[in-house]
Amino acid sequence: MAPPAGRVLLVGCGKMGGALLAGWLKGGTEASDVLVVEPAPGARAALASDDKPQFVDDAKAIPADFAPAVVVFAVKPQTMDEAAPAYKRFAGPDTVFLSIAAGKTIAAFERHLGGNAAIVRSMPNTPAAIGRGITVACANGHVSAEQRELCGRLLEAAGEVAWVEYEGLLDPVTAVSGSGPAYVFLLAEAMAAAGAEAGLPPELAMRLARATVAGAGELMRRSDESAEQLRVNVTSPGGTTEAALKVLMASEDGLPALMARAVAAATRRSRELAG
Repeated sequence: MAPPAGRVLLVGCGKMGGALLAGWLKGGTEASDVLVVEPAPGARAALASDDKPQFVDDAKAIPADFAPAVVVFAVKPQTMDEAAPAYKRFAGPDTVFLSIAAGKTIAAFERHLGGNAAIVRSMPNTPAAIGRGITVACANGHVSAEQRELCGRLLEAAGEVAWVEYEGLLDPVTAVSGSGPAYVFLLAEAMAAAGAEAGLPPELAMRLARATVAGAGELMRRSDESAEQLRVNVTSPGGTTEAALKVLMASEDGLPALMARAVAAATRRSRELAG
């Protein structure tokens, strides 16, 4: 990741904010160009980098001469309404606000920061902690091309980045990729439990499930072939995989139908939480 153009104000340095910060520093961002608002004393100590940015406890402690090109909101969604208004003083054409808080809409930030504020709402997922996440972002009409590029570079510290023009798409994005890691972990749980039921020692069953899910994911990441083709490649006619897939791909109660219902439920819930 190329270093961002301009100074960065990071509000919140928990797991996701800390992962982004670590990625920025590793990617060449100067620590002196970043200011972190985080009251928890352990956040600074958790950074692996020896060259660490300045930390302050709250917005009131931000130096008067600090002019950020981007303010990154990485606090918990339930505390965002309390936290965001303190940063309205930075709203203007030279600053963009980037949120990674689930469920907080662009309109909600506009109420706190003003209708002319440049705002980017994004939805990362937990593999961002190891730089293997994917984030989908949406910008309001006040975000310039340069600001959009800046936000994209910052988000790339956590993995891949995609953009959508319609904010409503962030609800199914949340259902697929935001909640998706939990689906994969459940798959590993279910595979291990089934293996134990078939007679494997539980520890070996879980080891097999973890390694298989992780390895298959890495194979898919590296391969140019579609997920469908990779599945076909493993499925020998009349073999064991085909026998299992006949169960998993049953039209009414198989995995595709179940996943469609699960994603639809998560999408509805995302819309409810966003108001």
